[in-house]
Amino acid sequence: MVTEYRERSMAAKVKELSSVFACVLITGARQVGKSTMLKRIMPEDMRYVTLDDYNMADYARKDPMGFLAEMGEPLCIDEIQYAPELLRAIKIRVDEAGQQPGMYWLTGSQRFHMMKGVSESLAGRIAIVDLHSLSQREVCGGELCREPFDPARARELVQKANLCSLEELYERIWLGGYPLPVLRKGMDVDDYFRSYVQTYVERDVRALTQAGNLAAFVRLMRSAAMRTGQQLVYSDLARDAEVSPKTAAAWVSILQASGIVALLEPYHVNTTKRLSKTPKLYFLDTGLCCWLAGWSSPVQLQNSMFAGAILETWVYGQLVRSYANAGKALNMCYYRDRDGAEVDFVLEKNGCLYPMEVKRSASPKSADLKWASRIPLGNHLQLRPGIVFCTATEAVPMPFGAFGFPIQAL
Repeated sequence: MVTEYRERSMAAKVKELSSVFACVLITGARQVGKSTMLKRIMPEDMRYVTLDDYNMADYARKDPMGFLAEMGEPLCIDEIQYAPELLRAIKIRVDEAGQQPGMYWLTGSQRFHMMKGVSESLAGRIAIVDLHSLSQREVCGGELCREPFDPARARELVQKANLCSLEELYERIWLGGYPLPVLRKGMDVDDYFRSYVQTYVERDVRALTQAGNLAAFVRLMRSAAMRTGQQLVYSDLARDAEVSPKTAAAWVSILQASGIVALLEPYHVNTTKRLSKTPKLYFLDTGLCCWLAGWSSPVQLQNSMFAGAILETWVYGQLVRSYANAGKALNMCYYRDRDGAEVDFVLEKNGCLYPMEVKRSASPKSADLKWASRIPLGNHLQLRPGIVFCTATEAVPMPFGAFGFPIQAL
């Protein structure tokens, strides 16, 4: 089978950072395409080595200075977490060379122990970016967005997008963004995700935790997938996985550290006491989420009670990718108070708050943003007209400057 390649939005950012920093670290879940992207864009004189090779990893751990001296610079080191001893040696080499730009490109798929070593050894010498599975625009192969999503300029995105039908949108959601099942024609999706979860659990989870019951960990993953887009309740996950809430919390942290899920924190103002304090959990790839939740086809997914939650998860993931691919921080939360008023997303940008809702409808209404006015303001922030992410096939004007944004245009 031949696997196609899609240009990655982050490639330009990696090159830019490499012209300034001595080291660039690309983190992200397994198989999202970190090494493939770097091999495509690395300079001709850069050498590539992967520490997935046990012999290489053993050499790097036992003699990090000798390893770096033999490999030379510039050097791309894949899966740096397997030899954290290299980080201090890299610092020495970088400082001896006067912190010349572009000396080392690193990748890693485990953030727990690796990031501590990076912050201690390479502070001020390294730029860090997170790569996710393919974005919708990368999958479609159209014009890539180099700038993060800006609600103030969102209408421009609609004009540049390749809009599709609702059926095709749910097919994209069901398949997700991992490059192999998306780009390799004829691959069995069920086989891919079964193997992916087995490999992830056997390698990463076993390395990151003392968990002896790996089957319980997979049960927790399935329970979390069925609750994507909901407030995180550890006791619910613990009950399904048959573990303690404390263990469930530790395992969710592992899913976060390895790029499988993300937590969206609630909006708060220091003087406000009636706001929710519980984060919402989102899977970062909807394909993996759908497989874990047991949806065997896009048609079943579209016609299910899960269709709204996975649509919200998809929008969240596309917004995350938009900022991550540009190397920018996404300052977003959700709003919910104890009276039940809720806004799916609240994006802060340039001193403004943009309320954003996700609706499984082609006809967004002003009532979709009815709770936006309840958002308390602080720190001289301004509340701006909202956006309703919807399934329309064009931008939909709405009262008071709000508008409906086609999800297919993200």
